[in-house]
Amino acid sequence: MEYFSLQELNLPKDIWTPFAAHHQARRYRPGQIIYLQDTTAGHFYYLKSGRVKTYSSSQEGVERVLNIYHSGSLFGEASFFDELPRVSSAVAMTECAIVPIDRQMAVEEMSANPELALALLKYLARTVRLLSSQVDNMAFLRADQRLAQYLLTLPREADGLIRCSQEELAAAISASRVTVNRTLQRFAQAGLVETEYGGVRILNPQGLADC
Repeated sequence: MEYFSLQELNLPKDIWTPFAAHHQARRYRPGQIIYLQDTTAGHFYYLKSGRVKTYSSSQEGVERVLNIYHSGSLFGEASFFDELPRVSSAVAMTECAIVPIDRQMAVEEMSANPELALALLKYLARTVRLLSSQVDNMAFLRADQRLAQYLLTLPREADGLIRCSQEELAAAISASRVTVNRTLQRFAQAGLVETEYGGVRILNPQGLADC
C-alpha cells in the first residue's frame, strides 16, 4: 500500500522561518498542552525547537497518536484554515520553543513571501493524503504492516533516527506495546531497523515499505 510522508515534500529546510523572524516564541515544558481537541483554532504553530505530539481522544478516553513533529515543522494548521473545531490535541514532548501564528500574522507573512502560500497548500494537501493513508492502513493492514508504514511517515534525523517511544508507536497503530516490541525485534533481525532507548533508526526504508 502506498504511504505518504511530509518529509517527501522537498520544501526548503528554512521555508517556515519567516513566521518566526518577527515574532517571539513561547516556551513549553515537557507534557504541557499546546491546544485541545474540539477547541476553536485561533492559531497554527511553527515549532522552532523541540518535539510535539498530536493525538486524538475518544469519548471513552482512548488516545491515538497522529503525528510527531520535530523542529522546523508547522502543526495545527488544518483546523486554523477550515475554521472548524480541532480534531486533535497537541502536547510538548520535550522543552519546546513554539511561535503561535494568528490570521494577521499569516496574511502579513504570506503577502511578504508569496512562496509561503504555495508551500502551505502543498503541505496541507500532503497532510490530507497522510491521514487518509493512515485510515486505510488501520482498516486493511496487519499490525506489523501498520507499524512499518507508520514508521515511514515519521520525521527522521540525518542518520535515520526517529525519536519516539514504543508506547507512542503502539498508540498510533492501535496495537499493544508487546506487539510493537516483538515486531521491532523482528524488523531488527531482518536488518530493517535498529532500536535504541527512546527511538528507532530506519536502516532499510524500501524493506519496510515492502512489508
